[in-house]
Amino acid sequence: MLSKLGLGLPKNVLEDPQLFVVKAVDMEQGLERYYQRHYMNMNRQKFDRWLLSLVPSGVEIRTNCRLKSYASEDSFFKLTFVQDRKTHVEKTRILVGADGATSKVRSQSLSRMPFPTRYFAIQEWVEGDKNFPYFTSLFDREITDYYCWTIPKGDYLIIGAALHPKQKASEKFNLLKSKLKRQGFEFGKTLWREGAFILRPVKTKQVSTGNKGVALLGEAAGWISPSSAEGLSYAFKSALFLAEALRTTPDGFEKRYYEKTKEMRRNIFVKNLKSHFIFNPTLRKTVMRSNLQSMQMYKP
Repeated sequence: MLSKLGLGLPKNVLEDPQLFVVKAVDMEQGLERYYQRHYMNMNRQKFDRWLLSLVPSGVEIRTNCRLKSYASEDSFFKLTFVQDRKTHVEKTRILVGADGATSKVRSQSLSRMPFPTRYFAIQEWVEGDKNFPYFTSLFDREITDYYCWTIPKGDYLIIGAALHPKQKASEKFNLLKSKLKRQGFEFGKTLWREGAFILRPVKTKQVSTGNKGVALLGEAAGWISPSSAEGLSYAFKSALFLAEALRTTPDGFEKRYYEKTKEMRRNIFVKNLKSHFIFNPTLRKTVMRSNLQSMQMYKP
């Protein structure tokens, strides 16, 4: 998507090391395989700031705002939000909700629409071994029915997991760290912990583009991979399609936006089929033992 938008990442956004291998670990069944992947290791905060710097100067930007509510009023929406402890009210003809997995815009405008399954992603930045030449994806049903991960970031190692919020998430995360150490992972003390909700759309009907003057983008719409939880490409794609739908006239944009995202819905459907092979232990075992698309690693 960055290529399609003609965007090249500045080097200060990238993080060391740049890696091209994912080590898949089935901790229940004792299986490990390596797969080539062309991911980019980046500093997310710097990436977001860089994107914000690309906004044209004629666009008003307000940060550190919290939406309280909105109401439909004649042919406009009236938004009430808080910034620096002050309440502000603005009017808009079209309301775009790009407010993530806990989207207030979606919950208010589509309260009866089925919502994707919600997980709580916990990540810890720990002192890590610098000689870590791959990302890892880890599978263990004792921890989660989704997956866990590690990502090297300079002098640190990120340990993460997508967990059910109501199933003792902190205890499950500590269990993951204990199992990683038994697997031979070496890491030191925790520098900080962070968390956020993420969605997992298991049915295409859980994805919504919005209606009646409201458009939903990215994870607020349910655009996120149900197999890998990757969401940036879907966010860019949905934003591009909405921009195209609005380009000629705002009238009737809802239908045009919905039509343009048909291929994205098919992609979600295919990713869910793929999920059966990734997250079902028996099918995953069969795939990993077949060595399908896996690669052999050589030590220098």
